[in-house]
Amino acid sequence: MGKNLGFRGWFYFRTGWATYFAFIVAAVNTLTVTFFLAIEKYPSLNVIFPTFLHYIVIVVGVGVPILILVGYIHFKKSKSYRAEADIIIETHPHIRRILQNTEVLLPTYAKLTELIIKLSENKKLTDDELTEISKLQKQLNAHIDKREISID
Repeated sequence: MGKNLGFRGWFYFRTGWATYFAFIVAAVNTLTVTFFLAIEKYPSLNVIFPTFLHYIVIVVGVGVPILILVGYIHFKKSKSYRAEADIIIETHPHIRRILQNTEVLLPTYAKLTELIIKLSENKKLTDDELTEISKLQKQLNAHIDKREISID
């Protein structure tokens, strides 16, 4: 864990800045600028938003539900999030490794459970089944040998 302390710190800094600090500063800046440069200059808008506090309450009351809906649509209904997730899976080496391991292990687990059930019924394994087990074992060993990510 401590090997890349500088890069880890840089990652946490960027996450804190982009996710929290910049978001809060941008929200305060947007509310302040739009009120004092736009709302105050137009008497018709002054009727709707008589004070800065009224403006904040109304904008937050209307804006937050709209932004929640937009976020929901982005994650649940739009094709853009699916494309983002596909790209992350394709490019992230750890996630790619998990997917590859799963693709190799699921057929192996299915075959093992089939054989365990057969053995628990005191049935003998056929030569074909033994050959299949041997083939699965070779595939697993080949998969292990070509791993790109190792745990140190």
